Amino acid sequence: MSARQPTSHDVARAAGVSQSTVSYALSGKGTIAPRTREHVLAVAASMGYRPNLAARSMRTQRSGRLAVVTGVTVDNRLRMLTGAAEVAAEAGYALDTHSVDGTAEARTERVVDLARSGQVEGVLTFLPVVPDALTLDDDAAPVVAETALDEQLRTTGELADAGLLGTVISALAAAGHRRFLHVAGPEHFASARSRRDVYLAEVERLGVESLGVVGSAWSPESGRAAMLALPDDAVPLAVIAANDYVALGVLRGAAERGWSVPGDLVVTGWDDADFSAFTSPSLTTIPVDFVEAGRRAMRRLVAAVRGEEPPRPTAPLQRVVWRESTGNLPRTAG
Repeated sequence: MSARQPTSHDVARAAGVSQSTVSYALSGKGTIAPRTREHVLAVAASMGYRPNLAARSMRTQRSGRLAVVTGVTVDNRLRMLTGAAEVAAEAGYALDTHSVDGTAEARTERVVDLARSGQVEGVLTFLPVVPDALTLDDDAAPVVAETALDEQLRTTGELADAGLLGTVISALAAAGHRRFLHVAGPEHFASARSRRDVYLAEVERLGVESLGVVGSAWSPESGRAAMLALPDDAVPLAVIAANDYVALGVLRGAAERGWSVPGDLVVTGWDDADFSAFTSPSLTTIPVDFVEAGRRAMRRLVAAVRGEEPPRPTAPLQRVVWRESTGNLPRTAG
């Protein structure tokens, strides 16, 4: 029999509950059912589990610091970091940022080192890590691994969800549009695949005509080329562009064909780029709130550090901004 003392992770596996549930049961904090608490305590006693008092002492010596592991903080990653920093400051923590390149294994090693350093009270990573390697002992700070980016640092998970595009297509169909076209983004982006899949599913569900899925780049030229390749009788048409840059090219190509927007065709984009409110006509689009995504992730980390249940999200990450490019549909401010 191994002489290794069981850890709280061993208790969690044996009890069939999460690590946070074990922490709540042993500390008396958090909100769990009495029967669950009794079950966890009984399992812990049967295994001979004893809390690591030295580690607990280390954890309760507040450093007042949290760590965020991210890549180069540009574009959307900078927005997520901005949101995370806001929540950390509101909760009374200073925030250390760590840019780690290399493989998922290398990033995981850095996350584990930070969690075990005793210098920070919690670690948040926006970069992909190896989940099984994050099973830490009691002396480590809590770690929250946010599934926001893939190995190539492209958005994934909830940030790549395109469900709201179905709302846009449904609204256009309800307004009388019966012919659609999707100008897609690159296939290797989860966000582009999601937007394509939602488009295909929604036009099939509605029974409207689809001129297909064309294009494969996040560029204005892709949208322009798609318009120039259409037959003369393609309009009236609703064009669902993969992002605002593609939509910008759609507007240009339509103008070159002598087609008016929103008369001969309507156009929607994605991202709410800075220019989208200033095109002529202004562009209907779907912004993704990366700042709020960062806030959510940091709220989960702060809750884990304090042994509390994480708060439920109250603000959506996406919304539709209706503008002139879709005609007389309801509009909201950009």
